[in-house]
Amino acid sequence: MSLSTAKLTAIRYLATQTVPLLLNHADDARLITLTRILERVARTEHHRAQLRYLRKLIMEQHPAVELARRVLHLHPNARRAIINSLGINATWLGDVQRKAFAEEHGVHPPFLIVISPTMRCNLRCLGCYAGEYPRESDPLSFEVLDRIVTEGKEMGVYFYTISGGEPFMRPDLLDLYDKHRDCTFLIYTNGTKIDDKVIARLQECGNAAPAISVEGWREQTDFRRGKGVYDRVMAAMDDLREAGLFFGFSATATRLNVEAYYDEAFFDHMVEKGCLFGWFFMFVPVGQDSDTKLMITPEQRDRLRRMVSRMRATKPIFVADFWNDGCLTGGCMSGGTLYMHVNYRGDLEPCVFMHFAEENILDIYRRGGHLWDVLNTPLFRRIRAVNRRDPNPLRPCPIMDHNEWLEEALKGANAHPTHPGAEDIVTRLAPEVRAWAKEYGKLADYAWYESGEYAWAQTDDPLWTPDHLREQKAQDKRTGTYAA
Repeated sequence: MSLSTAKLTAIRYLATQTVPLLLNHADDARLITLTRILERVARTEHHRAQLRYLRKLIMEQHPAVELARRVLHLHPNARRAIINSLGINATWLGDVQRKAFAEEHGVHPPFLIVISPTMRCNLRCLGCYAGEYPRESDPLSFEVLDRIVTEGKEMGVYFYTISGGEPFMRPDLLDLYDKHRDCTFLIYTNGTKIDDKVIARLQECGNAAPAISVEGWREQTDFRRGKGVYDRVMAAMDDLREAGLFFGFSATATRLNVEAYYDEAFFDHMVEKGCLFGWFFMFVPVGQDSDTKLMITPEQRDRLRRMVSRMRATKPIFVADFWNDGCLTGGCMSGGTLYMHVNYRGDLEPCVFMHFAEENILDIYRRGGHLWDVLNTPLFRRIRAVNRRDPNPLRPCPIMDHNEWLEEALKGANAHPTHPGAEDIVTRLAPEVRAWAKEYGKLADYAWYESGEYAWAQTDDPLWTPDHLREQKAQDKRTGTYAA
């Protein structure tokens, strides 16, 4: 049964007022008590399972507990935003709101929306996935961006990733974060535009978290991003840490730099610099004239998978790998399953690495439509149909792990490439990508089915998957949708 708007507003108000008070100067005993209180009022089994797991981690003094303590020592505005906009709005009550939207509209909204408000950038990094978009003016006005976020909130989406391009090339985005303080904004940035003025605004809002790109150590970062960039990035991290802000790192693994990420000292250094999270990506050869030379090998990908898993279990920092952590999301997130992408021209793409679209948000708005209309388009429906076919969540990606599925989805939709050369990933490069995927598949299948590493994830425990995706997974099994 869905909550009424009035009840949802009342619960949100009480939670946002009381939870931060309970967490001020919280010791372990108080944290444990808080998990019990929240478990009693949680609206889904998924959230109840998460709270039980959190309580277990606190009692066992897992490194994640130290991470929680680090969060509690942030600037009050940042701490309040993490609790309210990310914890309560995006995750807890947002889940209830998204379920209610699905019951009314027949399609479940994503957990997050990625927006690339600009492709302008002060750097030109080797192999950048966004580098093939024209670096022209910004077609998405502040008013359109504001409407996207407003309509997202109507669906229950309170988490927004801001990508690009370099987001801090647009100062008006700081006003967007300020206006929507009930949301969390994760900002992928090269870090070189973060100055005292930007930090003051971020501190005032509290709800915007930079994810600063690093390529490993100085040698790797300066090679790909330009001489002196590493030192500027490290200085930005120091300033963000001193300001008490919530931030982390973003790392793209290529064949040239992946060895740096096997070094435990790299993770220790990121913790020392003040990072609370880290996102790992894998180089994807999308774009005009792209090739596979920068792709990590199947063996390198498997080693990175194991390294990230070990660091997450032993360090006071949350790290995730978008290609190797499908077990944490139930598989691929694209096509509106858990996220979607609005590119700088308003093209609505299933994923930031799938440069194809059927619809443009500006066209939808001109027709009197809404953001959620894209969820029912053939492209998004077909991507959702293929992106979770493989029962092994370590092979989740329709681009890299099952490239033929992306080709299949595109053939059944009226999609167009959003820049010249985007189609190369399913034409010119397809043979190489599919051969690579076949070799990695052997390693992934061993890890998932035989190694015992993922016994914890191979149950029906609601801890790891939201309720609606567990229900979908059970239905897929019954109907034979999954195909190895």
